[in-house]
Amino acid sequence: MKHGFLKTASAIPVVKVADCQYNTDQIKQLIIQAEQKGIEIVCFPELCITGYTCQDLFGQRQLLDDAEISLISLMEFTRNYDIICIVGLPLPYCGSLLNCAAILQKGKILGIVPKTYLPNYNEFYEKRWFTSAADIREGSIWCCGQQIPLVHNQLFHTPTCVFGVEICEDVWAPNPPSTTLSLLGADVIFNLSASNDCVGKHDYLKNLISQQSARCIAGYVYSGCGFGESTQDVVFSGKAMIYENGSLLAEGLRHQFAQQLVVSDIDVDRIRTERRNNTTFAACAATVKDLIPHIVDSDMIISHDLPLDRVIDPHPFVPKGSTLDERCQEIFDIQVEGLAKRIVHTNAETVTLGISGGLDSTLALLVCERTFKKLGRDLRGIVGITMPGFGTTDRTYTNAVELMKNMGITIREIDIQDACKIHFRDLGHDINKHDVTYENGQARERTQILMDAANQMNGFVVGTGDLSELALGWATYNGDHMSMYGVNVSVPKTLVKHLVAWVANNYADDSTRSILLDIVDTPISPELIPADENGEISQKTEDLVGPYELHDFFLYYTLRWGFRPDKIYYLAQKAFSRDNLAFEHGIYDDETIHKWLHTFFRRFFAQQFKRSCLPDGPKVGSCSLSPRGDWRMPSDASSSAWLKF
Repeated sequence: MKHGFLKTASAIPVVKVADCQYNTDQIKQLIIQAEQKGIEIVCFPELCITGYTCQDLFGQRQLLDDAEISLISLMEFTRNYDIICIVGLPLPYCGSLLNCAAILQKGKILGIVPKTYLPNYNEFYEKRWFTSAADIREGSIWCCGQQIPLVHNQLFHTPTCVFGVEICEDVWAPNPPSTTLSLLGADVIFNLSASNDCVGKHDYLKNLISQQSARCIAGYVYSGCGFGESTQDVVFSGKAMIYENGSLLAEGLRHQFAQQLVVSDIDVDRIRTERRNNTTFAACAATVKDLIPHIVDSDMIISHDLPLDRVIDPHPFVPKGSTLDERCQEIFDIQVEGLAKRIVHTNAETVTLGISGGLDSTLALLVCERTFKKLGRDLRGIVGITMPGFGTTDRTYTNAVELMKNMGITIREIDIQDACKIHFRDLGHDINKHDVTYENGQARERTQILMDAANQMNGFVVGTGDLSELALGWATYNGDHMSMYGVNVSVPKTLVKHLVAWVANNYADDSTRSILLDIVDTPISPELIPADENGEISQKTEDLVGPYELHDFFLYYTLRWGFRPDKIYYLAQKAFSRDNLAFEHGIYDDETIHKWLHTFFRRFFAQQFKRSCLPDGPKVGSCSLSPRGDWRMPSDASSSAWLKF
């Protein structure tokens, strides 16, 4: 696949215990399905060729011979396929029996990986039949006409990824083999499993795999035995899961009576980026520097232009699902605690902020209100200043004033028009020329008022600008760009909008809720250009710099993952297409996405100088542009390479 994606699958065949021929036919059917879907690597359950629940039949030569014959049959079957297949079977070795994974491609066995940790407690009795990989000497095994190395720490290289294999109980161990394999370079771990079902066990297992994939910063593909295994004492539900760095990408249905193929795309590029950025991972990798992995190269795989089998969220900054309220509350609490500490530390009597009736100043005001309540302070210590200018509309002005009245804070109104007229006269600037001087002059006048008013009232200015504006440089240098503490500094615009609506629906009374929801619906604008003939906002930010939902998407994949522009463009095409019905979002054609992505990178590079001198503010999520935190970039870096996509 393109852009660093690995298309992979967890396959759950229906089996008959000890019927290798039947089981092999089922495996072949799933291999055909996987090949047709363009899957590069497919993983089957533990001991899938024989069935996991054979018990003392594992001591029968007939079963072991049948298993090897089946493996030969699968080798021959895959001769004309690119796909890599990982299947489980028992293999005799030096007077012992090993529970193994065989890795097949194009008629060859790429490798054999034996199980390390054998459960021998409760319902498990594996040591009766099998020997651990830890208890055998390294060497080679003769299997299916091939001499195959039998060694520890095997890594399999494909054109897309490096992968390793562990088996069932291995991941339950305090020190799983997958940890070492990941530190040695495995991007993806495949687990052939036969974990039975008990009440509560599945949730525990999901947490375990999620944590292991996150801890290893790896993809993790899990395939567990299903229908057909003996139910003499236990039941196997057929668990199929694909994780990426702690996140579940795809999961099959348990307790199904038919075979399943669960498919998803693991972003190997994303995994490698995260590892490079995470210095702790590199430090841990240094602890295994003396281990030399056994490298196995796969054959070349014909590339396919395949569709993604994963959902791309068009609003990656916005929390969703069952954790929505919890995440919003956490974000809000971080903002509140940051501001509270600054107030206590500076012994400020007041906080001052400009209230425009727009989204950003509204969220900042809500944070101030909550902070003062938690500190037990009089809300009149919050000084909201509305500063009508040449572009202020009745809608935003009314919302600003009514919101402040409802909250019971101190309200001041200082009209900036006369001061700006004098300023333009002193500059010799034509007031009818609505250029950058006209706009920025108003923004800086407002900031001067806020700063001086804060001094006047023994307080400090709370900034209202958000992360998206900082990324695009959509702020007046030493105007709204500046404050003493910016509570929204790492909150992107799509999240600002969501948080205001969340507060409205969870904390506000009916009157305040109505105002807040109208603010959410108001077009985003700095209101520095006079209103139209109907008194409506004429200067709409998104008409000038592009939709914020697109820019926030671009920002997330640039800042958080460092992706190439062509990959971001590809992901945006998927996320904002008509086919993506998983989320409510705008629909944009390829030309529109390309245009605004070009704008994003042009502005992102050109406006770094504004981010190099940001005021303090709390980091609330995975991305920040603080020069003291996540982002250190030269102000004079060239954008040419990023504009060639």
